[in-house]
Amino acid sequence: MKFRVIIPARHASTRLPGKPLLDLCGRPLIQHVYDRARASGAEAVVIATDDERIRTAAEKFNARVRMTAATHASGADRIAEVVRREGYPDDDIIVNLPGDEPLMPGRAIRQVAELLASDHDASMATLCERITEPRDVFDPGVVKVAMDAQGRALYFSRAPIPWDRAHFQAAAASKWPVAQPYFRHIGLYAYRAGFLKRYADLPPCALEQTEQLEQLRALYYGAHIAVAEAEEPTGFGVDTPADLERLRRMLNSG
Repeated sequence: MKFRVIIPARHASTRLPGKPLLDLCGRPLIQHVYDRARASGAEAVVIATDDERIRTAAEKFNARVRMTAATHASGADRIAEVVRREGYPDDDIIVNLPGDEPLMPGRAIRQVAELLASDHDASMATLCERITEPRDVFDPGVVKVAMDAQGRALYFSRAPIPWDRAHFQAAAASKWPVAQPYFRHIGLYAYRAGFLKRYADLPPCALEQTEQLEQLRALYYGAHIAVAEAEEPTGFGVDTPADLERLRRMLNSG
């Protein structure tokens, strides 16, 4: 099965400026992400950025780079520009691998592409992991997803979904429900190229803006998003200096 991986990368991160170029065991963080993408067996891997510093660094490790506008509000919008400019056929599968996911397994990247290829009625696909720590259910930094009987997304939220009335009382909000599984959404997406171009032209919806979750735009306008549990652990992304130090310790000890 053929698919392409596009890695959106920007320099102007609020919490961790210059994130793609930060040193991680002697290599820039973006190179680790690029290597993960190559391990997926993708037909092509492209780094999409609006910053010449990232371009220069990426070309040093022979990555293919496409420059984009600096005005994009999301990684999907940045990728859509590349898809248009490259003229990819509408049926092509494009995987959006965020530029701050240096631990994402190549198998997970391929899994999300295969998931979309197997669901002809879905326009997008993504992965999730079962939550095992009660605190993660209530952490707004951990995005939750609820699925229907066909394994498609019903909703994504920073709040606990579903809300367990029997257990989530104000006085005992950390009590773990017995039967209901909860799932953490993994920010890895596969799109059909034609849908991605249409998606980027849609105006943001109120749900997306309220939750600050771009995938809610797709649900709001009626698209189907296929969801599956990741077949192997996906690690964590680098959003803060603490994340970076944690990752450095992990890699140095391994």
